[in-house]
Amino acid sequence: MEPATRSLSQQESRIVLGLNERGRREATREEIIKLLGGGPKAADHVIESLRRKGWLERASWGKYLLIPPEQGPDVLGDSNLLALASYIATPYYIGYGTAAAHYGLTTQHRNVIILVTPVHLRERQVGGARVRIVNPAPKKFFGFESVDVLGYNVMISDREKTAIDCVDRPALAGGAGEAATILATASRRFDWNKAAEYLERIGSGALVRRFGWLADHVKAELPQEVRERLLRLAARSRNAWLGPAPMRKVPGAIGYDKAWHVFVNVPREELHGSAGLGQRKAIRKEK
Repeated sequence: MEPATRSLSQQESRIVLGLNERGRREATREEIIKLLGGGPKAADHVIESLRRKGWLERASWGKYLLIPPEQGPDVLGDSNLLALASYIATPYYIGYGTAAAHYGLTTQHRNVIILVTPVHLRERQVGGARVRIVNPAPKKFFGFESVDVLGYNVMISDREKTAIDCVDRPALAGGAGEAATILATASRRFDWNKAAEYLERIGSGALVRRFGWLADHVKAELPQEVRERLLRLAARSRNAWLGPAPMRKVPGAIGYDKAWHVFVNVPREELHGSAGLGQRKAIRKEK
């Protein structure tokens, strides 16, 4: 199969240059019809040609993203997939393992994009990725911001909320071991007061217990005043566990921790790689 070319016909140039001159990175079918000054059938033919050549990518029915010239022929990287997924629902944010990968908090390669939204939708495909829809409790739908992703504005959970979300639902982060690694890596650039405020806003003592235990496990540099605040928040819950419910004890599970009153129902081997990972490494000076 021959690679798609990015060369443009006169009509195709009118669309690409017209959108570029307006500083637009997206367009509707109706806008393209107006730019061409012809009928819907002729516009659909041009749209299909631009999609085949890698200039347009469909975001949703009747909506398209422009892949700008400076991105060259490699037009369908992960970042463009995030931009495409952002058109599926409003409001939304990209979260959990997908956000962690965007921030470089995990090295796991994922072909699933996690879209968090109060809108109830079915899963769908964008490009070569599956979009999983997560409907959060209303009190958990916060902690995200607009991030420039190769010229597109995409709502992504911030570093603190990403780590908290992954601890809250490890299955959406790649498992408990990966959630611990994400927390450890994120904690090196954490706003701990913001993290504590987020946990207080969510209001789950069990989540605070899991978060606190994992912070100790990775040896995150948790300020003492924040630690005391988290311990007060944790008192809202009597029972908490990390991993499956403890009525089915996992073989080799770490067991009960008295400091955070949490049963760690996860094998020691699964968390071995993240132990102490949150410690900042001292820079050795040359003598």
